[in-house]
Amino acid sequence: MMFLKNRNKIAIIGFVAVLTGLGSCRDAVKFPGYEYFPEMYRGPAYETYAPSTIFADSLSSLKPVAGSVSRGFMPFNYSADNAGYEKASLEAFNPLRNDSINLGEGKRLYEIYCVNCHGAEGMGDGNLVADNKFPGVPPSYSTGTSSRGGTMKDLTDGKIYHTITHGINLMGAHSGQLNPQQRWQITMYVRDLQKIGQATAAPAADSTAAAIK
Repeated sequence: MMFLKNRNKIAIIGFVAVLTGLGSCRDAVKFPGYEYFPEMYRGPAYETYAPSTIFADSLSSLKPVAGSVSRGFMPFNYSADNAGYEKASLEAFNPLRNDSINLGEGKRLYEIYCVNCHGAEGMGDGNLVADNKFPGVPPSYSTGTSSRGGTMKDLTDGKIYHTITHGINLMGAHSGQLNPQQRWQITMYVRDLQKIGQATAAPAADSTAAAIK
């Protein structure tokens, strides 16, 4: 009796195995197989901004959580006016390492976005200025005077970055063309241009030594 029961079980298992084997030999293109619980991995897709019944506001695209920022984003919470400019001067400092890589990239970007107006050495003699295509001459980074007061050679990281981000006078904002890292790299390079033409002062003569001689 026990032998018959086991034989029946073996026969059933064998039958199922044969059916499975035959099913798996079908043309996969014509019969890709069955899906069990497809809703577990084939969720409904919504078009951008399409209405949805899931959320109370009927929107399928939710706003980011308050205070959230995108990955890699560097916030710059300074207004575009003079108050934001002065505040950035005191609080905003270049977060990048001052090395040949960042400085070299800053030079490369400067030669793409800035050189046509500011010139290769930041003297305000770019091609647009030389060809009279620019109604005004940008002040030299090393010898000029800022339209906001003070000398250009004394501009801080924060002031330079603020100007690149928000623009000033005829210079437009560049936050749409350059990401934060690129703006800081250009800032680093401009700080180098501030040093051009700045002669090192000779040390004062020692009056005592001169008197002895």
